[in-house]
Amino acid sequence: MFMQLLKSINIKVFFVVLTVCSFFSVAEKQQFNLAHIDKSIDIDGQLNEPHWQQATLVALKYQNEPNEKGTPPVKTDAYLYEDGSYLYVGFIAYDNDPSQIRAALRDRDTLWSDDNVAIMIDTFNDERTGYEFYVNPLGAQGDMRMTDTDGWSEDPSWNAIWDSAGQITEQGYVVEMRIPFTALRFPKNKADMTWSFAAWRNYPRDVTYQMSNVGFDRDTKCSFCQFDKITGFNAMEPSKNIQVTPTFTALRHDVKDTLPGDWENGDIDTEAGLDLRWGITQDAVINATINPDFSQVEADELELDVNTTYSIYVAEKRPFFLDGASYFKSSLFELLYTRTIAEPEIGAKITGKTNNHSYGFMYADDENTSVLLPTNQGSGFANLGGKSKASVGRYQYDIGEQGTIGVMTTHRESADYHNTVLSLDGSYWFNQTDSLMYQVATADTKNSTYLVDKYNLKQDQSDQAYKIEFTREKRDYELYASYEHVGEDYRTDLGYQAKVDYKKVNLGGGQTWYLDADNIITEYSYEADWDKSWALDGRLLEEEYEAVVELNGQLQSFLQFGLTHRNENYYDEFYNQNIGFVYGGFNPTNDIRLTLYSEFGSKIDYSNEQLGELLAIEPEFTWDINDHWQVQLEHSYSRLNAQNGERIYTANQTDLRIYYKFNMRSMLKLVMQFEDIDRNKEAYYYAVNQTNRELGNQLIYSYKINAQTLFYLGYSDKGYQNDSLKSLERNQRTFFTKLSYAWQL
Repeated sequence: MFMQLLKSINIKVFFVVLTVCSFFSVAEKQQFNLAHIDKSIDIDGQLNEPHWQQATLVALKYQNEPNEKGTPPVKTDAYLYEDGSYLYVGFIAYDNDPSQIRAALRDRDTLWSDDNVAIMIDTFNDERTGYEFYVNPLGAQGDMRMTDTDGWSEDPSWNAIWDSAGQITEQGYVVEMRIPFTALRFPKNKADMTWSFAAWRNYPRDVTYQMSNVGFDRDTKCSFCQFDKITGFNAMEPSKNIQVTPTFTALRHDVKDTLPGDWENGDIDTEAGLDLRWGITQDAVINATINPDFSQVEADELELDVNTTYSIYVAEKRPFFLDGASYFKSSLFELLYTRTIAEPEIGAKITGKTNNHSYGFMYADDENTSVLLPTNQGSGFANLGGKSKASVGRYQYDIGEQGTIGVMTTHRESADYHNTVLSLDGSYWFNQTDSLMYQVATADTKNSTYLVDKYNLKQDQSDQAYKIEFTREKRDYELYASYEHVGEDYRTDLGYQAKVDYKKVNLGGGQTWYLDADNIITEYSYEADWDKSWALDGRLLEEEYEAVVELNGQLQSFLQFGLTHRNENYYDEFYNQNIGFVYGGFNPTNDIRLTLYSEFGSKIDYSNEQLGELLAIEPEFTWDINDHWQVQLEHSYSRLNAQNGERIYTANQTDLRIYYKFNMRSMLKLVMQFEDIDRNKEAYYYAVNQTNRELGNQLIYSYKINAQTLFYLGYSDKGYQNDSLKSLERNQRTFFTKLSYAWQL
């Protein structure tokens, strides 16, 4: 009798355990049905419409940072529904002390340090690409496209037109979003769809807590494959999905032909342009532009261009190139760098995805053609001075759960010049932690007479490049290895390949330890790698060992310190360099952020081909004075001395930005940028200016209804000083205005 009872109990325990395990397995990937409600809302940051009670409730029950699948410190509920035209998302973010909520009136995509909530959606349910929509407690927006083909990668330059609002309450804050389906891409002709999704909350206090309805397993590299599923969307209404955006710009550019001297006032230059965005199906979009406005209103972030041999990379900000940009990304080489297309008159492209097939094609002309000329010792841009035509095509096929294979081509030509690149690339996932990426490309170039004569290039150049990369990413450690080979005559004139004529091997890895959120140190890790590169004729170019240790802790603090030993060949001379760095930051208060980067040690003086001693210090300061005022200050100090102690140069660079937000749409911005490079003329073997100063200022008023409907009014100027001038002299000034309006039909 006892044995029978014991067996009965064991059987019951077995089924209980099995049931519990099944429950947790299901809980890790929940299934939701999206509510359909034929009613809209007032976007006011209040969930006071009664039909919100019928929406699909999603509880954010997991803490993913700093603890894995921990218990959230605060409660958060998300509500979702659709009406056939829009996806509606509401958040109630509870807080035990609302006075600690971090938020301010922000420009688009600048809310990342605030409290915020987000909806992340994979509309194709392919667990590879998707969208993120963020809102802070005052309604500021942030949006991104992301890919997850070999680790999570985000592109904040993507902008959609959608609505949001937020309000701080006595219990926390409330956020509302209204996202039009026309802003998204999803499978066509499907009456019922399933999307992968995650609701998200960032809760920055002494440490940053991240909460979601998904409990992520850190031993699984793929994030999308862990998202919950939501089914519905069967009442989506057909839409023309046409957006027409006329643009008007006017500016007057004044110059001084001699310094010191008088201003020569320029004529008022006015231009009108037109952009068209047509969603021909739910999963394919045509973009076209006539006489586009490619003017860049806001100044780029400063980069100190001193003692460098490779050209500086500048991020793309222009809307035509940003829409659908992810469809032109290959796995390991950057074959399309759209900043090389400087002044187009017309442009057109089509991008889309059907089932496992993604594709993109783009054409643009260019009134100002520049090409990047690389070597294994440095690179720089050459301007051809004439017009050119550019075309790009890419096709990608999704294989299995996470793998991809793609082909891409770029072509640029003018009367006596062309450059054509053809590439094959892809990724293969062995399992959820181990993956392989690869790419092989071939380039064919015919150089113009100008390039041949001016830069001593061969008239015809043709070569290949390939790279393979293996990664293993586990919860507590990572390993990676890669091999890269780039031919001497390989050029991607529409892409960015700043170094050629080398082969390189790289091995590395690291380990991470996670501690409790209440500890002074909440996480610490190390990473070490070794790489070695040779010229294709066998000469050693560089061998480098690098080790970095990182600590994260209270007050949003982090600290990194590392050492690099590098043996580098520069024009057939070897230089042993030992470089250390320290990088850290913290929030002393809710409204102030301080960071400091410093680098020190031996460094090549590339101008004089000798070894020097470098000291670099780069502090940054951000202060949210209140909801309306914000100050950002960045400074860079760099000093290089020869081995005998003789000073070679001292460089200072300052970037100051002051913002005043009247409200969420209206803002005044002041940008002041100053660079001062003081060179010791006696330390150079060729003639240089001792004084090298540049100054730039911008004052801009902006009114933005959304990413495409906006108004700018501004003033900017530039000046410089060298040894021939007694003081800084302005030699350029511009008065400008810009107006665009997006009509959605």
